[in-house]
Parts: sequence; C-alpha cells; structure tokens
Amino acid sequence: MTNESKKLQPIIIKRVKKAAHVAHGGAWKIAYADFVTAMMAFFLLMWLLGSTSEGDKKGLSDYFQSPLKVAMQGGSGSGASQSIISGGGNDLTQTAGQAKRGDGADAKAQKMSGDQAKAARAKKDAQKLAEISAKISGVISGTPKLAEFSDQIKLAITPDGLQIQIVDDQKRPMFDSGSASVKPYMREILQLINSALADVDNKLSMEGHTDQTPYGSGARGYSNWELSADRANATRRELVAAGLPDEKIARVMGLASSVLLDSNDPRSPSNRRISITVLTREAEERLLGARSVGAAQ
Repeated sequence: MTNESKKLQPIIIKRVKKAAHVAHGGAWKIAYADFVTAMMAFFLLMWLLGSTSEGDKKGLSDYFQSPLKVAMQGGSGSGASQSIISGGGNDLTQTAGQAKRGDGADAKAQKMSGDQAKAARAKKDAQKLAEISAKISGVISGTPKLAEFSDQIKLAITPDGLQIQIVDDQKRPMFDSGSASVKPYMREILQLINSALADVDNKLSMEGHTDQTPYGSGARGYSNWELSADRANATRRELVAAGLPDEKIARVMGLASSVLLDSNDPRSPSNRRISITVLTREAEERLLGARSVGAAQ
C-alpha cells in the first residue's frame, strides 16, 4: 500500500451512549416516615390502653362526652385518677383533676409567694436568735457570780438554730460523777438561760453528751447512753421548775459519746456537756412535721 492510499483511509469514531437512570424522587422516604410514625403512635396507644384501668377509661369517655360540665362547674372532674395519665388542663404538673386556664400561673405564683414567706421567716428567725445570743452573753458577763463560768457556756448559730452548750470542766462538773444529779451552779446557769428564753416562742431541743470513758457493767447494764439521756432529762426538769412551759420542749435526747466536741481527746471533760438548741421554724417542721408546728402555733 502506498503512502498516498494510507492518507485517504477514513477514520471511524464510535461513541457509546449511556442510558440515564430513571428519576424516582424521594417520595418513598416520606411514605416510610409516615408509616413509622403511625406504627409508633399505634403502639403508644396500645401501651396507654393497657396501663389504664377500666374506671379511668370510663372517666375519660365521660369527660369527652361532656367536657363543658367540668370547665364550667369545676371540681375534680373525671380525669382525677392515680393512673399514668395526668389530670389534664393547661398545667401539666397537675396530677389530678381538671386544670382551668390560668391555674398553672396561679400555682407558680403561690409557690413563689411560699418561697418568699419562707425566706422572710428564716431571716426573722436569724435576727431573733442573734438577739437571744447577745442577751445571754450580756447577762453572763454582767453577773459576777456567773462570769466565772463563761468559758463553760458556748453559744453558736447552727442550721437548726441557736445552740447553747454547757460544757463540763474538770474542776467544775455540771453533775455528780456518774449520775444525773445537778450541781447548784449548773442550776443557776439553767435559770439564767430560762430567763433569757422567756419571750421566745421557738421550741427547744435538749441533748446530753458524755465522753468515751466506759460506764456500766456490760451491754445490759447502765451505760453512757442512759446517763446522757438522764442528764438531758434532768436539765429539762430544772428548766421547767424555773418556769419554762413544758410544751416548748420539742425533744430530749441522750447521745452518749456519739458526737464528740473534742474528737482528738475522746475522754476530755469538754465532751461531757448539755446542748440546748433554740430551734428555727424550719427545724421544727423538719423534726416535728409541719402539721404539729401549725397546731402549736
């Protein structure tokens, strides 16, 4: 083949056409999401029906048959129940009864008002306890006969109220050794405390404490538990004899050596003491219950 014929030979180009995918869109995804949502709603409905008693179902049915009756007349309504379904209405925190419009706001306002009243009461208690503490300190320092015992009387503000601790001393014990017999100067201290608390409405809590020196004859004998309780009760009797109303005493406890004042020296005389706490209103409610405090007031 000559060079001239090679030049005249045609060139063939083959082009392959690819078929495009058929457009199907995302409609199936929406349909599948609707199906899953419907199934979830169905199983949720089955669970609610299974966990609701027949009486509650009837109550719900009656409510939807005449909802205006509850809305207009009030009352507990047919939704009041102990089931998992709440009472309904606008206040989702309500667990019983039908809540009318505005009940949720009223409940929040009442809660805020209650918190403000509680804070105001705590502030008033703190001021009163501070005044009592200053009054007792002033009387002790101004009475020569009692000034010598000032190092044995410790005052402190605690979460429960004003704590007045009368601490034993090696040279000046408050009680006879191993007994609940009150020493004369201890009686004078208690009379002083009673005079300072004459105008106080708060209740008192009394606790007896001992050191860790063993006392008694074995587990079934008279121990530090009985001794501390008897000394706390003897303190109560002295205060009542001095004029303290018995109803102002909230509790009398014997704690033995379970709460040491000087933990570094468990047998220190300072661990033998009487604690008199002028309780705050919050402490009274916590110890006695709100109903008891309200009845006492």
